[in-house]
Amino acid sequence: MWPNISAAPFLLTGFPGLETAHHWISIPFFAVYVSVLFGNGTLLYLIKNDHTLHEPMYYFLAMLAGTDLMVTLTTMPTVMGVLWVNHREMSHGACFLQAYCIHSLSIVESGILLAMAYDRFIAIRSPLKYTSILTNTRVVKLGMGAFMRGFISIVPVIVRLFSFPYCHSHVLSHAFCLHQEIMKLACADITFNRLYPVILISLTIFLDSLIILFSYILILKTVMGIASGKERAKALNTCISHIGCVLIFYVTVIGLSFIHRFGENVPQVVHIIMSYVYFLFPPLMNPIIYSIKTKQIQYGIRRLFSRENKYF
Repeated sequence: MWPNISAAPFLLTGFPGLETAHHWISIPFFAVYVSVLFGNGTLLYLIKNDHTLHEPMYYFLAMLAGTDLMVTLTTMPTVMGVLWVNHREMSHGACFLQAYCIHSLSIVESGILLAMAYDRFIAIRSPLKYTSILTNTRVVKLGMGAFMRGFISIVPVIVRLFSFPYCHSHVLSHAFCLHQEIMKLACADITFNRLYPVILISLTIFLDSLIILFSYILILKTVMGIASGKERAKALNTCISHIGCVLIFYVTVIGLSFIHRFGENVPQVVHIIMSYVYFLFPPLMNPIIYSIKTKQIQYGIRRLFSRENKYF
């Protein structure tokens, strides 16, 4: 009979063996978190206040930036708490809530990237019908659909976590809570919690990536049919930022999934690094990619800082 220690809090983990260096490790982490908050916050501010950016493409970009901000704000408190003050304890409810937000937002981001692919598909395949197809109402519906799919689909496995007894070690291997780690600490039948995420990922993230790939095949076919080389380059240039964000997101998702599923012999430090790359790299890079490759965003940033400089 397993001892009933379910009431004991979970214990988060920073970098095993490097506890004495956590304060130094926290410096680059804090810098990245601040950069993520500043970059995505700036995008949201620009899109809200610059009327030239009030177009479907930028509305979807705002949703992506908002999602990245939520991911950052979900993980930042516990990560910095562990690195700064070695605060490792986390109640079951708080841990389940964090896992719920983390996994839901991953599905939401995949859905938004899919919506952005649809936006680029319509813009290039049917430019004359673009504004009539992607009305503000339809953009809102697509965004709401992405958020609802993410936050509803993950509920079944998170709800089951509340009913499990936890009588194994309560030590988690990251400074945040992930469903796949929590369920392994349960002394119960976790077959559903093992199978459901596989099916869910196949029907959401994996399917989204296939649809995005197919949409770009059609986009490329359309672009190659354009007679002017200059117009072809212009059309493809509008997709480069989105392609970059798609590659960063799905490569990190696939990498983290493979590490967790098949990386039993991989050193623990690789698991930890891959997890942080997944949660920090896309939110950090997305605003940078759009700032570099999108002229309207560049103009908006210049106008913003030139306006701010007038006050000094």
